[in-house]
Amino acid sequence: MKRSDINRIIREGEAFMRSHGYVLPPFSRMSPVEMTERRQEIANITGAGLGWDITDFGLGDFEKTGLFLFTTRNGRIEDLKQGRGMLYAEKAMISRKDQLTPMHKHVFKTEDIINRGGGTLVLELFGDTDGICDRDKGTTVACDGILRTIAPGEKLSLVPGESVTLVPGDWHGFWAEGGDVFVAEVSTVNDDNTDNYFENPAVSRFSGIEEDEAPVHLLVSDYGPWLR
Repeated sequence: MKRSDINRIIREGEAFMRSHGYVLPPFSRMSPVEMTERRQEIANITGAGLGWDITDFGLGDFEKTGLFLFTTRNGRIEDLKQGRGMLYAEKAMISRKDQLTPMHKHVFKTEDIINRGGGTLVLELFGDTDGICDRDKGTTVACDGILRTIAPGEKLSLVPGESVTLVPGDWHGFWAEGGDVFVAEVSTVNDDNTDNYFENPAVSRFSGIEEDEAPVHLLVSDYGPWLR
């Protein structure tokens, strides 16, 4: 992705979330220079992978296949292993109209996907067999606490206010219909480096960046090269 496109997407995304009454935390406004100067002070932020995350999943067409994310809080895997401490994570996301988040699963994370406003969020769901997306197998999920059996590939539509709980092994892809959707994710500890398994091996979690202009804000994937 071009850095200029990422900068534009960040501005548009923040404005969209504000239109739904959601304001990002103060560290979202830090410039790259400020983050560099305060890198020791903000080690908990960068170490937990909090912040901006714009991805085209390595496919080069954000409008068709992509997602806007901002991680607001996240614990550590070590916390979960000990069963104490910060065992949870939260993300604010934007799924654009007809923009696909590709079919994937997690082997560790359980997550609630919540439609906070906008259009309809549509999920396609499959079960898992021996670690592979089984397109002949469905699953059972909780939608706002009510169990629902989903046939293989059945489309689950969430209007504003509705949510679904996905457990490890639930294969899912999603997109917005009728308009962009402000999505919230509340989950157990999130590890985007190791806990995303995509059905299509050509898909990657993070995007390469063409530096055609200076970044307005650093992405989570920038922290290593910019702040080490």
